[in-house]
Amino acid sequence: MITNDFPPRRGGIESFVAALCADLPPEDLVVYTSSTAGAADYDATLPFLVLRDRARCLLPTRRVSRAARDVVRRHRCDRVVFGAAAPLGLLAGALRSGGARRLVGLTHGHEVWWARTPGTRAALRGIADEVDTLTFVSEYCRRSIAPALSSSARSAMVRLAPGVDLERFRPDLDGANVRRAAEVSAQSPVVLAAARLVARKGHDMLLRAWPAVTSAFPDAVLLIAGDGRYAFRLRHLARSLDIEDTVRFLEGVPWTEMPQLYAAADVFALPCRTRRGGLEIEALGIVYLEAAASGLPVVVGNSGGAPETVVNGQTGYVVDPGRPEVIAERIVSLLSAGERAAAMGLAGRARVAASWSPAEGSRILRRLLD
Repeated sequence: MITNDFPPRRGGIESFVAALCADLPPEDLVVYTSSTAGAADYDATLPFLVLRDRARCLLPTRRVSRAARDVVRRHRCDRVVFGAAAPLGLLAGALRSGGARRLVGLTHGHEVWWARTPGTRAALRGIADEVDTLTFVSEYCRRSIAPALSSSARSAMVRLAPGVDLERFRPDLDGANVRRAAEVSAQSPVVLAAARLVARKGHDMLLRAWPAVTSAFPDAVLLIAGDGRYAFRLRHLARSLDIEDTVRFLEGVPWTEMPQLYAAADVFALPCRTRRGGLEIEALGIVYLEAAASGLPVVVGNSGGAPETVVNGQTGYVVDPGRPEVIAERIVSLLSAGERAAAMGLAGRARVAASWSPAEGSRILRRLLD
């Protein structure tokens, strides 16, 4: 596995890649990845070998190409997975010369803009022709990426989406400790938004919608869990809207504590949006699937493949992320719905169980590698 997206860094791709690694035979797996804070302690807990490059971000340079080829040769790796096909898939030719006979490139949201931009479009086409298979996480991503590829590479694309562990994420967990730590009463309605704090996720629109929610439910609390460069602006926006008393920012929540975080909520809402003229989109959104598996109705923004995580009106709602009044309306309707909202959450869990199984993802990857 060659990747920049690996824990202890946090994010959907990191969780996805880590889950795939966990299901591969540890004695057969070598991960070559970049350096990051806290890596030594994390790597020491893993049953497989992790090799950290000195760089904080791996790029397909000559030095990295030589280092990756050396890993392949030294550990006799005959199969390679690129945690994100672009740009590290540009190393495919060098790794074949080093002994790799099967190569798989995982694609996510950023390959969509590679497919739409002239220079990177040609590079992505070259990557797809060098590897044996490109995968996709959502039908939206497949439709967006496929036109940039040769006909043979298009026909070889395979869906490989994140899976959700239904034992970890389930409705019967107790979120009382999370509520106590956030100073939220057991009776208060809680809406959760958990994601990296970046503009694409739509936290600002959720904050703009929040006054209308608290107008209907004065004791409602919004939990915003995540870290990122947008944190200061979001806190400032909450103060300017005079809603900071009903908003809690939870930073540094470990991935291991995410199930309890979902258990503390009544509704999950993250109105993600498309930015930069359609080049920056939400590829899928594993947090929507984790929330659904936890039995929560979900409010998702209409961006990229994110709407594929819900059945609109049955397991949650797809909203226009640019209209705070619509976001508020859907949240209020779910907080008011009682048993119907609970039924929507359970329907979402059943859908995750049927379509986003971690075991299925592992089977697909093994088949592609074999």
